[in-house]
Amino acid sequence: MNLEKPILSPDFTIEDIHKLREYNYYVTRNMTVHEQMEYYNAGGRAFQKEIEEERMRRKQEENADNNQ
Repeated sequence: MNLEKPILSPDFTIEDIHKLREYNYYVTRNMTVHEQMEYYNAGGRAFQKEIEEERMRRKQEENADNNQ
């Protein structure tokens, strides 16, 4: 079964959680435990990078507003 990445509703419902779990199952079902750890850690690192970039952007905006 070839599952496409699920499209989530803006309200993030229980059905969305079910879609995500099913998708993740099919993506990771044939992976070893080590491969699964790498898969999830890579996603976590990418998300952490986005968070840090957003924090830096907000801090720069705040500093720019304080300097005006």
